[in-house]
Amino acid sequence: MGGQKHVVVVGAGPGGLTAAMILAHRGLRVSVFEAAATVGGRNAAMRLGPYCFDVGPTFLMLSGILDEVFHEAGAAMGSLLEMRRLDPMYRLYYPDRQMDISSDAERMKQEIARCFPGREHHYDAFFKRESLRFKRLFPCLQKSYHRLSTMFSPDLLRALPHLALGRSLFDVMFGRFGDADLALSFTFQSKYLGMSPWACPGLFSIIPYIEHAYGILHPQGGLSRISEVMADVARQNGAELHLGTAVKQVVVRQGRAVGVQLADGTVLEGDDVVINADFGYAATQLFAPGTLRKYTPARVAAKKYSCSTFMLYLGLDRLFELPHHAVVFARDYRANIKAVFDGQATTPDISFYVRNASRTDPSLAPAGHSALYVLTPVANLRGVVDWSSAAGAFREVVLDALEQRLGLKGLRGHIVAERVVTPLDWQDEFRVYAGATFNLAHNLGQMIYLRPRNKFEDVDHCYLVGGGTHPGSGLPTIYESGRIAANLIARAHGLSFISGNLEV
Repeated sequence: MGGQKHVVVVGAGPGGLTAAMILAHRGLRVSVFEAAATVGGRNAAMRLGPYCFDVGPTFLMLSGILDEVFHEAGAAMGSLLEMRRLDPMYRLYYPDRQMDISSDAERMKQEIARCFPGREHHYDAFFKRESLRFKRLFPCLQKSYHRLSTMFSPDLLRALPHLALGRSLFDVMFGRFGDADLALSFTFQSKYLGMSPWACPGLFSIIPYIEHAYGILHPQGGLSRISEVMADVARQNGAELHLGTAVKQVVVRQGRAVGVQLADGTVLEGDDVVINADFGYAATQLFAPGTLRKYTPARVAAKKYSCSTFMLYLGLDRLFELPHHAVVFARDYRANIKAVFDGQATTPDISFYVRNASRTDPSLAPAGHSALYVLTPVANLRGVVDWSSAAGAFREVVLDALEQRLGLKGLRGHIVAERVVTPLDWQDEFRVYAGATFNLAHNLGQMIYLRPRNKFEDVDHCYLVGGGTHPGSGLPTIYESGRIAANLIARAHGLSFISGNLEV
């Protein structure tokens, strides 16, 4: 029976590819439709001549989940991807000092002692307390919350004392270390969710813990290689991938998804539909008007969304002396973050992130050259900036900051290839609702049961994967969303399977 069922996947991002390769391995017929000419979505590769960049994610954490989903698709990650562990994981640039962040506890304590004398003894307490929080919370992230009863599961009830309710991530970490600047090194990770440290729920202190406990890896060739390898595994398992083939609409009859209509008008039927598109875009563009009852356009618009990002992808004809990952704090970091999340106009005092992967991965640029990835958090399209006219001037602001804060003197003269991506580009080219790069915000009112569910509550036989559904943004959780959806579908069709996550 399983081999006769047909699952249609809309979008070849990391969540859709995870579901596709697992379901195909379990004997289902799987068809993946991707509007772009390449796989990966926001986890795709961007090529500018001989230079290669990741479009979006550049940090790989909690790689054990990735190892598990490959195993459940009948493949061995270790033989398909060459991973490099980064230590230091990244360098932080304060206005008055620099700090290398390591996943080696002794090195980390030495670095805290150097930069914040007398605070190093707090590190062991941080690690011990957050390891317990992670132990209690992680099983909750692996569940599917398509049933209200899951909210009363023993795991979630045991996790309640560890949710840090009423406290922000900054509150938790300032309380842990007692120094505002040091707390920033354990709270800027809220940017991975597109949130402010002063608004991000305190429970997300598990993110810096994950970094320090499990480290950060870099796949040679970039993180986009993961999606490319996933696509290869899906094909080997029998899935069909149709690139450059956009889906116009999910076909719904009597409240049930029965297939998709392609942009050229072709209708393909399926027993289940998995949606890997940006959630806001999918809810407002991929269903006929009136189909969705809960997620009407007005209700989608009323949701809270992440910030956006201004991107520079720079092919340079030289190498600069930079770490693999560099995070630069604005001189007035809190004012900068407030401006971003209040939707205010940009200022020259910016925070930004740079990946200089050519330092450790020579495959991304010609010898002696480098592929520099620059990300600056900015307001999403609900802010006041008109990016159709502001992009050029803000590019100069970012280049000035790179020269002044990182010492990249003469940078402009070494740019031989370049791509700029603004919030408007995220919306128009990448189909990201409101240009909110990290999707729906992760406030407590938009998490677990209150987030769009993996088994979509508005349409039967329709499943959601990606950052806009549970468990949320970030590659490990997006892979988990794909596995949750795959397990729900397999179980619905009576298939037997072995999974590292049976919480469906």
